[in-house]
Amino acid sequence: MPLSDDQVKQILVDSDAIRHGHFQLTSGRHSDTYVQCARVCEYPDLTNQLAVEAASRLPEGFTCDTVIAPAVGGLVFGYALAQALSVRFIFAERQDGIMTLRRAFEIDPGERVLVAEDVITTGGSVNEVIKVVEEQGGKVIGIVSLIDRGGEHSFDKPFYPLLPLDVASWDPDECNLCKDGIELYSPGSRRLTKSSE
Repeated sequence: MPLSDDQVKQILVDSDAIRHGHFQLTSGRHSDTYVQCARVCEYPDLTNQLAVEAASRLPEGFTCDTVIAPAVGGLVFGYALAQALSVRFIFAERQDGIMTLRRAFEIDPGERVLVAEDVITTGGSVNEVIKVVEEQGGKVIGIVSLIDRGGEHSFDKPFYPLLPLDVASWDPDECNLCKDGIELYSPGSRRLTKSSE
């Protein structure tokens, strides 16, 4: 059964992939919303459900040969999306700071490749994956993400986000949540911690 945008968002909220509160982002800016898609990927049934929905929203007649994702964030969703589309899945990873294919993964010339990512803001990692595909002679035919955080994207390929989410952020000295005395959290990659500010 198809999911509405509201149902997709509710799945992400219920799994703590989208949190509301007062957060300090990695950039140092403050926001009332924090996105961590790894939380929904803790639940294979939910991840598969979202991947099937994302696949169903691709344009009519859309086909690809392979799904590729950047490690680490896009791995689980990318695998689930490839399963939903019944195609091969591979991933790119950094070696000495450069995105590359390892583990004997190959892309054939002309191979039609779909890039999968969990959250996209500017698309920096996606651009690196696109470069890897094109250097192998593959053709990137689109990009799918669980969440589009509404940044200015730096890629020029067709983009099919499952959930557009406009996440506002502010400089700390302009943050009304700070002025209202609402407790600040600094979500790290390991745990959610209260800021010492």
